[in-house]
Amino acid sequence: MSPQPPAQQPAQTPAPHPTGPQDARPAGASAASDAPAPWPHRLAALLPGLALCAAAAALAVVLSGAIPFAGSVLIAIVLGALLRNLVADIPAVFAPGIAVTAKTVLRLGIVLLGTKLVLGDILDLGWGAIVLVVVVVGVGLSGAALMGRWLGVGPELSLLIGCGFSICGAAAVAGAQATLRAKKEDTAAAVALVVLFGTLMIAVVPGVAALTGLSPRAAGLWGGASTHEVAQVVAVGGILGPEALEPAVLVKLARVLMLAPVMAVLGGLAPRIIRAQRTADAHGRATAPEAPGKRPPIVPLWVLGFALAALVRTLGWLPAPVVGVADTAQTWLLTAAMFALGCGVHVRSLLRLGLRPLLLAALTTLLVALVAFAGVALLG
Repeated sequence: MSPQPPAQQPAQTPAPHPTGPQDARPAGASAASDAPAPWPHRLAALLPGLALCAAAAALAVVLSGAIPFAGSVLIAIVLGALLRNLVADIPAVFAPGIAVTAKTVLRLGIVLLGTKLVLGDILDLGWGAIVLVVVVVGVGLSGAALMGRWLGVGPELSLLIGCGFSICGAAAVAGAQATLRAKKEDTAAAVALVVLFGTLMIAVVPGVAALTGLSPRAAGLWGGASTHEVAQVVAVGGILGPEALEPAVLVKLARVLMLAPVMAVLGGLAPRIIRAQRTADAHGRATAPEAPGKRPPIVPLWVLGFALAALVRTLGWLPAPVVGVADTAQTWLLTAAMFALGCGVHVRSLLRLGLRPLLLAALTTLLVALVAFAGVALLG
């Protein structure tokens, strides 16, 4: 009996030794495979998607010159949505580059967008117009959040709609996505709704301005304070005439300037707002605490870059040729990024969201338009 255990132990002990090194090799191999790939391989993986987005941006820029009052940004969103819905599955080889374009390239474009802002020009509108912009953004964003809660729309989607409709359209939606940690489906829905209702405003603003007898300047102020996308505001101003175009664009750029402070405020308040609504929706049941380290920075780096670019332009530190290059670059970067965002707009997924987000978008558009109209009327 006693000799058998020693006989069994040697039989068992050699077995682990041969298998130990064999087990170590796959472990080392898997660790190596988990390590980041060398940058040439990562760049090669991004190239197909980046090339697709660049080609789509070029097409959108060309089409924008042929289609009246259609900016390249709006056309790019439509092109991306058409590709997403007409092609059963976009080949996976394009996915990494499209994802980088929708995030990193977009943020670079927003930073360069700051070079279009000259605070002196905005201040020339008068303090009344500046207060109007602040009120429109504040009421639009908070109103969307409250109405979304009343309608049963998720807090992330409600805030995305509020940002897009009250600040600067799809760029604000995409910028807020990281701050809110919103789902891609919510971001795509908000972008699609911005395009839909902002395009409707191109017809509504000139029509209502004519019916109510607004002066060209007042009509431009209203269009700039109520229409979602910069390109849509340019279209509205083009229809209203040259006297309306300049104030419309300046008011819109003042709304764009609100992007930085709004993102900073959302970074601090959004987690509480979302947590409170989740708790209320669960009828007081406890929700899981946030995992430490996952909260995004209160002020993202791209927001600081946007504000710094606006400051540098305002101080006159950018030569005219540099401003021209930055303007061209931001147009191309944002156009490519909007195509990438458009690739996330899936009609079937939007239909599954139901009518509530559509109703929220309509009510938010109406709220922003009414507040802006009342403000313009008070300004005379």
